[in-house]
Amino acid sequence: MAKNHHLFLLILVAFLAAAAGAATASSSNSTTPTAYEMLERYGFPRGILPEGVQRYELRPDGSFEAFLSGGAGGCEFRVADRYVLRYDRRIAGTARAGSIRALEGVSVKVLFVWLTITEVDRAGDQLSFLVGPLSASFPLDNFAECPRCRCGFHCANAEAGGAVAAS
Repeated sequence: MAKNHHLFLLILVAFLAAAAGAATASSSNSTTPTAYEMLERYGFPRGILPEGVQRYELRPDGSFEAFLSGGAGGCEFRVADRYVLRYDRRIAGTARAGSIRALEGVSVKVLFVWLTITEVDRAGDQLSFLVGPLSASFPLDNFAECPRCRCGFHCANAEAGGAVAAS
């Protein structure tokens, strides 16, 4: 049961991050909402997207692209000490209220295999992530804060004992 919970959490984080990147657009104008604010407008918590969105584009049809700062490898971090979540530098998809479809650029490593998270849905206070034929659901509260690359949701622990390797 705990194993499934961790997989679902990892998938959820990946989907939410992609959704946040997808739903936001950036510009130098300070009145333009951030990617994280746009995620909230689409009904998603800001914590599905890691810190470091440099810019984003949101088109009228809901399709989006979000770009993370950092190196060519994108952003990786461990979730629940069992899975590694990866956000590419470019995250894309189509956002609608409570739904992100055709997600690109977010994957989760389960055992030795990288699986692409393709969809994120919100139903009430739950987020569901779709990876192939599998899905996992997690409480919205798990995504109240944005994860950070390399250390994820447990950066205070990582900073006290050194950085946590992602893979």
